[in-house]
Amino acid sequence: MRPTVFDQKLPLAIGCDHAGFEYKEALKAMLIQAGWAVEDKGTYSADSTDYADYAHPVAEMVATGAAAAGVLICGSANGVCMTANKHKGIRAALCWEDEIAALARQHNDANVICIPARFVSIELAGKMTDTFLSTAFEGGRHQRRVEKIAL
Repeated sequence: MRPTVFDQKLPLAIGCDHAGFEYKEALKAMLIQAGWAVEDKGTYSADSTDYADYAHPVAEMVATGAAAAGVLICGSANGVCMTANKHKGIRAALCWEDEIAALARQHNDANVICIPARFVSIELAGKMTDTFLSTAFEGGRHQRRVEKIAL
């Protein structure tokens, strides 16, 4: 992994539903190997479950500053993304290509990456997560736009 732009003194929060379980386990191992402390908010098996039960705790950790950033995985990533974005201060981005992960950080200062396990490979999920964690927010004209997101 490349150097991160997030504070590695804080853990990363990670969560998924049953569709994302295999990816979560693979990403968690990758992140730990890269030196991250990882707070796993579940799920802990491939048994059918509800994505919101795991997206809310991840988003809450990021929103309160208890986690540097969040990683959420479900089948399409739509459910976890919608759920996370209900939390004040969260800018969750649904990413399906590496360039989208970079732009989510550069232009939107995203703090949670949402990965669609049914539509990307585990390798691409790892690459996108690495890109997300190592890409800085550009600020400038994008700062004004990000400030307009919250109501």
